[in-house]
Amino acid sequence: MTVRQDAPGDSDTQDLEVWIDQDLCTGDGICVQYAPEVFELDIDGLAYVKSTEDELLQDKGATTPVPLPLLQDVVDSAKECPGDCIHVRRVSDNVEVFGPDAA
Repeated sequence: MTVRQDAPGDSDTQDLEVWIDQDLCTGDGICVQYAPEVFELDIDGLAYVKSTEDELLQDKGATTPVPLPLLQDVVDSAKECPGDCIHVRRVSDNVEVFGPDAA
């Protein structure tokens, strides 16, 4: 399932996905507090994204769609993350729109 998001000032819609760079994750768990439907801490103490079926995705660079109702929570997670390891990007061109590498 893919969630569509209206871009500000743009009539087209965009698919967004989120991923976590575990090499930078501090295991603080802020992301899980903001969006437990999207993020989860694993036994190794690091955060990972979850699939739309609520399964933990442990492969390096694994992505999951950003559900529109949780978009603000995911964005807040990226902004508050002490490890700057949460990346939200457009699926169409892989441009990061929120996170440490956002323009």
